[in-house]
Amino acid sequence: MAPARKSSRSRPAHSAVRPRSKRSATRRSTAAPSPRARRASPAASPGSTSSGSSAGRLRADRIATKRIYEPAGAADGTRVLVMRYWPRGIRRDRVDVWLRELAPIVPLLRSYLDGKITWAQYTPRYLAGLGRPEAVAALAQLHELAARGPVTLLCGCPDPQQCHRTLLQNHLRSMAEGA
Repeated sequence: MAPARKSSRSRPAHSAVRPRSKRSATRRSTAAPSPRARRASPAASPGSTSSGSSAGRLRADRIATKRIYEPAGAADGTRVLVMRYWPRGIRRDRVDVWLRELAPIVPLLRSYLDGKITWAQYTPRYLAGLGRPEAVAALAQLHELAARGPVTLLCGCPDPQQCHRTLLQNHLRSMAEGA
């Protein structure tokens, strides 16, 4: 004798669908800075002035890199995600700022991951992509954050030697030394 099948009508229709309004209310707006970013702002630090000569200078030693899946450290400072898409399994409160325009453009990343281009070919193309207007604006925002305090660039790549976060870190360091 076959077991009796339960009809989907036996349960209320609303029990299968979770209301989105509750979830969207808990989401943090991308415009509002996180508590950690507010702490790093110059207005929050006592004795800081905007007229100082070092206030707008980027210091190369303030830029670190880390994999997004590694736990946050006290020395991370402002945690900046530089990936085009949000990483799976990562809550929004683990990242202070998301600058997706500093990630490689999709066709370039796809070509590299598919093996159509080598790392040596990828590197100058990624650095050239940082000249796009939207990437320049994101670089200016990152430059501002790094001038205020320590910044950690976050990405999901497992190998830091072949990841755009390391290329970006080296690019920012060369900008700081050249300025």
